[in-house]
Amino acid sequence: MANINPEILKVFGFWGSILVLKMLAMIPLTARQRFRKQVFANPGDVTMLKNSVPKGKVVYDDPDVERVRRAHLNDLENIVPWFIITYIWLCTEPSIVLAKVLIRTFVLSRIVHTLSYAVMPQQPLRAISFFVGFGILGFEALTSLLHYS
Repeated sequence: MANINPEILKVFGFWGSILVLKMLAMIPLTARQRFRKQVFANPGDVTMLKNSVPKGKVVYDDPDVERVRRAHLNDLENIVPWFIITYIWLCTEPSIVLAKVLIRTFVLSRIVHTLSYAVMPQQPLRAISFFVGFGILGFEALTSLLHYS
């Protein structure tokens, strides 16, 4: 396996860290929705919070909470594979410019996807941002497959 260009690895590390922070931000965003709507997923949460959230109840299908949870799940379905395939792809010695463009574009597409899904829902921006990231994943996977076959 080839060495990864240090300049590209630095870009991957920086933008990958931004993605991890974005995914971590989904946790308080979900909690914010739960507290705003006073709906929780566990009876123990309602019991523990009965003084601060007296009208809290167990609800598994609140549309606002579920929208944020689905956005987070979509992140897990796309970002985790991106970390794996991008690392593999970077070992194929892609051009520095192409690697930088694809890494940055993927991260920005995921940020836009989250904003257009969970914060300010709007289409077709959500679909466009999803397919930009999905296309990058597919490109990296296919070129890696061809390189290593």
